Amino acid sequence: MSQSVLTPTAGRVAKRSLFWVGVVVFLAVIVLIVLGTAGSQAGGTYLDAENPAPQGTRALVEVLRQQGVEVTTTSSLAETRDAVTDRDDTTVFVYDAAGYLTAGQLEIATGLAATTVLADPTFAELQAVAPGVAHAGPVDDGTLTADCDLTAVQKAGSVSTHGDSGYRVVDDGTDATACLGSGDDVYSLISLDGSSGRLVVLGVTTALTNERIIEEGNAALALNLLGEHHHLVWYLPSVADLPQDAPADLGSLTPGWVTPALVLLVLTFIAGAVWRGRRLGPLVVENLPVTVRASETMLGRARLYQRSAARLRALDALRIGSVQRLASLCGLPRTASVDDVVASVASATGDQVGGIRRLLVDAVPGSDAELVVLSDELLELERDVARAVRP
Repeated sequence: MSQSVLTPTAGRVAKRSLFWVGVVVFLAVIVLIVLGTAGSQAGGTYLDAENPAPQGTRALVEVLRQQGVEVTTTSSLAETRDAVTDRDDTTVFVYDAAGYLTAGQLEIATGLAATTVLADPTFAELQAVAPGVAHAGPVDDGTLTADCDLTAVQKAGSVSTHGDSGYRVVDDGTDATACLGSGDDVYSLISLDGSSGRLVVLGVTTALTNERIIEEGNAALALNLLGEHHHLVWYLPSVADLPQDAPADLGSLTPGWVTPALVLLVLTFIAGAVWRGRRLGPLVVENLPVTVRASETMLGRARLYQRSAARLRALDALRIGSVQRLASLCGLPRTASVDDVVASVASATGDQVGGIRRLLVDAVPGSDAELVVLSDELLELERDVARAVRP
């Protein structure tokens, strides 16, 4: 009668593992997405006055402070309004990359100080505070030379561009000074004089960053443009500028069915894991198709030791068995140490402790002949102990 093999086949193991393989792949994708998102934010906030990364402007701000300019960083319109204590001696730098400000808020921000530098404004921002200026898209990378009478531009001489924005004056009635032209009436700096003060539309924002501030005349442009007055307010709008009736968080923007759907997905995942997960039951005895004699196993290991010249490993295998048998003959517990066995054997046989320890622990065979001698000595030691303890 043939015996059935209880060991699962490779196909059954593969099918059983498909679920967990899918779970591991899913988690790996999530980890990669998280790491990619974290890596994309490693440069910090663009044009942040406290950001020392290449995209920040900390180098420029520190130099301005060393030259006596009081720089105040704000993140809301209320803070900016409170920071402007002397309107005629203050410059406000505004960069609203996320579009937090409404048209009304932007009008208030650009009218707080004598000079306002509006960095990289969008079409909507221009429509709100400078309708006579239009966005003209990015300018080519390169160098723009001084081409107007503005002091900051003249002292700079030339400014580098790296994917910066360009603008056009579309209303001839606008009192504007266009600078840093790149052709086709496209300019990267436009100064507008109005009743509420001077508004500077700045497209070459990369010239202010830590990475590009030392190129061409970027430093001269930034220092003279932003250091014109004794007080500079560096304003980067944030969620604090959103209207009070706006949703407080992302959960407020999502439909009501999203949360129950997410809970259902989590419960489904847990149920699937319990259903398809491998359950650890009691140990099952496996019936081997053949019987391997202990002598064959011993001979196989001996050949492996011989082939690799592992004499010490072979001797240690013999020593382990001898130590266990000697401990049993001397009446020692299974937890007895080798030193306890050595002491008991020496007491029973009357031999020196050093000689017994050398045989059981320290001796290292240098050849096959020495290995055989040590093996014989182990057998002889066991016979001596057996005779000594036998009544």
